[in-house]
Amino acid sequence: MDLNLLRILDVLLQENSVTRAAERLGTSPAAVSRSLARLRRAVGDPLLVRAGQGMVPTPRAVELREEVGALLRGCDDVLRPGPGFDAVRLQRTFTVQAADLLLVGLAGSLSERIHAEAPQVDVVFLPEAMEGGPGLRQGSVDVELGVLGHLDPEIRTRQLTRMPLVGIARSGHPLFDGRIDARRFAAADHIGISRLGKRLGPIDSALAELGLRRRTAVVVPSHTSAMMLARDTDLVALSLADWLPDTLAAMGLRTFPIPLDLAPLDLGMAWHPRNSTDPAHRWFREHLAAAVLAPTGPETTVARTAD
Repeated sequence: MDLNLLRILDVLLQENSVTRAAERLGTSPAAVSRSLARLRRAVGDPLLVRAGQGMVPTPRAVELREEVGALLRGCDDVLRPGPGFDAVRLQRTFTVQAADLLLVGLAGSLSERIHAEAPQVDVVFLPEAMEGGPGLRQGSVDVELGVLGHLDPEIRTRQLTRMPLVGIARSGHPLFDGRIDARRFAAADHIGISRLGKRLGPIDSALAELGLRRRTAVVVPSHTSAMMLARDTDLVALSLADWLPDTLAAMGLRTFPIPLDLAPLDLGMAWHPRNSTDPAHRWFREHLAAAVLAPTGPETTVARTAD
């Protein structure tokens, strides 16, 4: 369960109000409502129901109120840095390897979070070109963020979220003139995103099962270039669901569900075990995870592995 969702549930059960909970959490009522919907699905209970102009907890919510509060207090004790750690005095540079799409969505939030507590901490982002290399083992990379694979056996990981893919195209694209089914999706010209120039992937496999093929007219090495190309052409690209909605809107792009049975992407972070118990490194990892899962980014379920 996402620790952030538990915190939202704790405040909701204290306030019995989406609006007041949003004020306490420093976010929007819409973001809290989406989180409440996820909580309802996870618990299998409505938790809070309408009663006139207000909301009242269900019996299950009443049972959970003290349990959730105690669980969060325990988590805070576990995650609290050890004696001697002072973020204000910390002078350190952390290096994160991430795809440009993730970087654009979280760099600002991460910077605000860490500089509020540690004004002398800097962050360097490295491209995915180093993925699968010895960076974590050698210490040139502190945290690898994204779809994890080809890691050294000793590397520690934490799954953060599962995010489905969506299609993106310019707002006036002919695709939006009707229902986007698999056949119309395949008939559009597509943008491939691959650092190695690969043209085929899971989408092509899913289309092949339906007896369909698509044309990958252009292959680019980054999501940013794909978005810019989709903005200026009738080419279709891919993005992550609920990620960078304001940026896409400002670029004149629209998203649409991909009409195929595709598995969501598992996004996580990885680090070398020598840093697992380092208070500063752990502090940074927690802020990085929070930036990925913040209401301005994706709000999805998180699974935590042991450090």
